[in-house]
Amino acid sequence: MYKRTNIKTTRFILMCICFGISFGIMAQEEEIVGTIVTDRPDATEASSTVGKGILQIETGAFYTSFEKDNIKEEVLGFNTTLLRYGLLEHLELRLGWNFEEGRTSVNGMRLEDITSGFSPLLAGAKIDVAEENGFLPEIALIGHIFLPLSASSDYRPETTGVDFRFSLSHTLSERSSLGYNIGAQWGSDSPEAAYIYTLAYGYSITENFGFYAELYGDMPEDSSANHYWDAGFTYLLLKNLQLDATVGSSITEGQDILLSAGVSYRIPK
Repeated sequence: MYKRTNIKTTRFILMCICFGISFGIMAQEEEIVGTIVTDRPDATEASSTVGKGILQIETGAFYTSFEKDNIKEEVLGFNTTLLRYGLLEHLELRLGWNFEEGRTSVNGMRLEDITSGFSPLLAGAKIDVAEENGFLPEIALIGHIFLPLSASSDYRPETTGVDFRFSLSHTLSERSSLGYNIGAQWGSDSPEAAYIYTLAYGYSITENFGFYAELYGDMPEDSSANHYWDAGFTYLLLKNLQLDATVGSSITEGQDILLSAGVSYRIPK
């Protein structure tokens, strides 16, 4: 009788353990059930934060070139990493750092002098302002500072850069959305403000495959405006893992080609 009771107790304990493990797995899956929303690959920042306790890593590489009067300037970005951490449900902290290499060619001959190193460290935050409600868009406010002492000598400015922007978005249909940013930035050792804008249209071709097209630029107070376009694809390998690829150029003078590719990964709580 004692042995039979002991066996039943053991079975009950094992069932509880199995149920607990299954519940833990289900809870973890529940934490990452939402599809990842990223701030790359376009210039338009997302209008939502990552969520409390979530760490999201967005990284990639890019190439740009511009040629004028037989002088060609090329820039390679080997590491464009942005870390986003949800401190609160509607507040995320942000850190970003790029490693870049600049090359110059004259009449097809590449000069030996190469600029190389880290750009100023980006530190900032994003806060949710409003949820989408009918015609009213979802809104977030983003602000950054760019720390000169964190940059390599080739990319170190004399002053601290600052930017802010409001990020807004509308759901157009089950498959499409519209996002746009408006704001301003100060940097490059210049006291003048440059007003920034972006406008991006996104379309889900399939559940995992998406397309976007974008216009963006900046309008300095005392200089000519710069306008650009890009377009690209995103692919969801998992709900918390996304690949992307982009091609673009400038509308005004300044950029012949932009190529970019990257990956974004959301680590659950």
